Amino acid sequence: MRSIKHIHGDKKPHWVGDGFFVKTLINHLDNHPDFNYSHTDPFLLFDYGQPTTFSPNPNYKLQPHGIGLHPHKGFETVTIAYSGEISHADSTGGRGDILEGDVQWMTAGRGILHEEFHSEAFGQRGGVFSMVQLWVNLPSAHKLTDPKYQSIKRADMPIVDLIDNSDEQTVIGQAAIIAGDWHGIAGAATTFTPVNMWDIELHKAGTTSLQVPKTHNTLLLVQEGQVLVNDTAVSAGSLIEFSAPTRNHVGTQSEHLSLPTTDTIELTYPATTDEDTPIKLLLLSGEPIGEPVAGHGPFVMNTQEELRQTFRDYQIGIFGK
Repeated sequence: MRSIKHIHGDKKPHWVGDGFFVKTLINHLDNHPDFNYSHTDPFLLFDYGQPTTFSPNPNYKLQPHGIGLHPHKGFETVTIAYSGEISHADSTGGRGDILEGDVQWMTAGRGILHEEFHSEAFGQRGGVFSMVQLWVNLPSAHKLTDPKYQSIKRADMPIVDLIDNSDEQTVIGQAAIIAGDWHGIAGAATTFTPVNMWDIELHKAGTTSLQVPKTHNTLLLVQEGQVLVNDTAVSAGSLIEFSAPTRNHVGTQSEHLSLPTTDTIELTYPATTDEDTPIKLLLLSGEPIGEPVAGHGPFVMNTQEELRQTFRDYQIGIFGK
């Protein structure tokens, strides 16, 4: 079983623009000895947008809530809409609305400009808005890849049943496989390095098990509700950091064949919970890239010189070219 190392969630929320009220649960610029990029690689940043109620916006067409045009380079952004809708546009011509349950996977690569606002439909009606956004690092070999945009609809994601450990006939939830691999089932997104991203919902009392690669850094967000993870109670807005992964080592073929390749994580929907209340979770795991990171603001490169050149390119108008 992959043990829990720490439960994070004590960050104060803040506004990004005027549309996204978030807690930054991962930030690669933090140098805390017990929780820094080496513990989350390849995940650079993780903003959790807790459920926030917005009134209808009378200026939803001309002044939508959100954040205007801004640059990114050297990584990918992944946005998941839980409640509400987000409109996206970027400098490559990519454009669309992220509806509830949908995912936007944007590769910034060599450089992109984009904007994110509440959709016109959501701005007009208002309501509860909740989302998460992650930054996923790119290895040096792909830092300058062409920008691209994956619009992943909920209907395009494989949905797998989560079976109660004590009764294989009982389904206690589902997982949408956004990216990665679930027992041979491939996720909807294409990735540059091995990454699992599973959007999980439990809706019935019981315990189920997840299998995560031993070599991955692994994290779990409790997005809604309270759940037992490896028999530890964890509440909404918390990010679980699991113990360090097993590093690849040189050994004989027989040694590798005899070693298990995954660790178990147990999730329990407590019997005391009202079964009309779903528990929502997001599992993240990734093979560490293991390269140096030089980042500032919206740019993440490998060296300080690459970072300085990126700023120069942006200032003289050749960014992304």
